[in-house]
Amino acid sequence: MLTLRALNFEDLSVGLTERLSKTVSSSDVVGFAEVTGDRNPIHLSEHFAAKTPFGTRIAHGLYTASLISAVLGTRLPGPGAIYISQTLNFRAPVKIGDTVDVSVTVKELMPEKNRALLACTCMVGDEIVLDGEAWVKVPSRDAGGRPSPRV
Repeated sequence: MLTLRALNFEDLSVGLTERLSKTVSSSDVVGFAEVTGDRNPIHLSEHFAAKTPFGTRIAHGLYTASLISAVLGTRLPGPGAIYISQTLNFRAPVKIGDTVDVSVTVKELMPEKNRALLACTCMVGDEIVLDGEAWVKVPSRDAGGRPSPRV
C-alpha cells in the first residue's frame, strides 16, 4: 500500500506524477462485490464467466477505478483532497491475477479555486484498460491548509 503524503496546492506542478501497482486477487473482487452489492456472476463465477467473450472472471470496472482513488487520497494530492469529478473510459477487462499499473499526472492547475485536473491511466502490461480525468480541490497553505509536507 502507498504511504500517506499530503501535498498542498502550492506543491503541485503540471507533470507531477504518482504511480501505484496492484495485482488483482480473487479476494479483492469478492470483497468489492460484498461491499458494493454488485454480484454479477461475470465477477464471481468462473463457470458463468467462461461462457462470456472474456472467457474468465473479470474485476469490476469500478474496482479498477477505485485504484485511482487510492492514489488521489494517499499520495497525489493526498489526505485532505476533495474529489469533485471523474471521467472514466473502460478500454479493456482486468482479469484475476492481472497487475494494474495506475498513473495519475497533474494536467492543469486552477489557482483561483485551488483545483487540479489530473490525467488518470490504468494499464495491464502495455494495454490501457481504463483512462480518464479527475478534478480535485486541494488544500492550500495560503488558506490555512495543511503545513508543508515532508516529501
